[in-house]
Amino acid sequence: MKHVIIGTGPAGVIAAETLRKRQPDACITLVGGEPEPPYSRMAIPYHLIGKVGESGTYLRSGSSHFIERDIALVGLRATAIDANAKAVMLEDGDSLPFDKLLLATGSHPTRPPIPGMDLPGVVNCWTLADARRIITGANAGDDVVLMGAGFIGCIILEALALRGVNLTVVEMENRMVPRMMDDQSGGLLKQWCESKGVTVLTSTRVLSVSEDGDKLAVELDGRDPLTVNLVICATGVRPNTELASGLLDVNHGILVNERLQTSHPDIYAAGDVAEGKDFSTGGYSVQAIQPTAVEHGALAAINMSGGTNALHRGSINMNVLDTMGLISASFGLWQGAEGGDSATLDNPQRYRYINLRFADDVLVGANTLGMTQHIGVLRGLIQNRTRLGKWKQHLMADPTRVMEAYLAHHVPRQGP
Repeated sequence: MKHVIIGTGPAGVIAAETLRKRQPDACITLVGGEPEPPYSRMAIPYHLIGKVGESGTYLRSGSSHFIERDIALVGLRATAIDANAKAVMLEDGDSLPFDKLLLATGSHPTRPPIPGMDLPGVVNCWTLADARRIITGANAGDDVVLMGAGFIGCIILEALALRGVNLTVVEMENRMVPRMMDDQSGGLLKQWCESKGVTVLTSTRVLSVSEDGDKLAVELDGRDPLTVNLVICATGVRPNTELASGLLDVNHGILVNERLQTSHPDIYAAGDVAEGKDFSTGGYSVQAIQPTAVEHGALAAINMSGGTNALHRGSINMNVLDTMGLISASFGLWQGAEGGDSATLDNPQRYRYINLRFADDVLVGANTLGMTQHIGVLRGLIQNRTRLGKWKQHLMADPTRVMEAYLAHHVPRQGP
């Protein structure tokens, strides 16, 4: 059996390792378009602040990890798929035959269509190559603009601040992390960052970037321009669906069924590029988070190797973010279900916030700030679709009692 996996992120690596455990004699090839060994993008901020070297970002330690498991690594870009011949074409003109193919091609950063985004001083923070440019161009005392205060932007934010740069964050929405935080929690996060010396400009657009001597001039909508050493763009990502175009069913991502199969029975998709079932809505969505990628990779590998019971029941929209020491989180339908109730506790002086969302007596979503003790419990209640009964009213009165509600429904009673 020949398995080819395109993509060396968490989904691809987990899939390769799972396949090897299930099929000791199979031929397994991991194809990546970068010269480095498989690495974690989530580890790049730790590299920026010197906590780890480049090797510390690698998904697997030791140069022999993949060799010992007889998993071939190909550091070339895949350029096309011939579904009829069941082969993957590579950029050097060679090809790889397959019996089963997994597309774990991930996503790529996008840039807004404004003048100057192609200048050398404008970088992303997505690859190790990007990290090298930031380490060179963003040092203590340098002026840096970070475009975007979404999930990725906030991960980068802390690393930049710890590098000692004069950091200005520009976000076009009215709050930070608008896709996981509501107005109140996103506003509190902004206040927190500003208290740590970071300038955060919300409801602000970058109009253009231009060269100003050896620096960059950043024009802003309704605000004074900024002169900076470096502009880092973190304004969003888009799935890498190019290889599937015209071959497979594609919406925002590559559409997959409960077995992670695409519209071709021998081609699977996993991770950021896969558009699979959403646990909360029952519809289909792309969830570009590492836990989903890991789950997808394992399930796809089981099905590629003949498994019959590895079904994808739907991913929960879940984000947990550490921004300069303040933990924020959102789960499920954090913006609420139509006709549902909500309960809120807000303590802005202590940067504490929790908002619960209900459909009937079931918790379907939550948004928290500075309350890490509830993260696992909230996910459990949502994922189990626990019917809270009388505990809904207790939570409506005091949302912090979620642990009690969980224990009341999930811990067996003692006694005769």
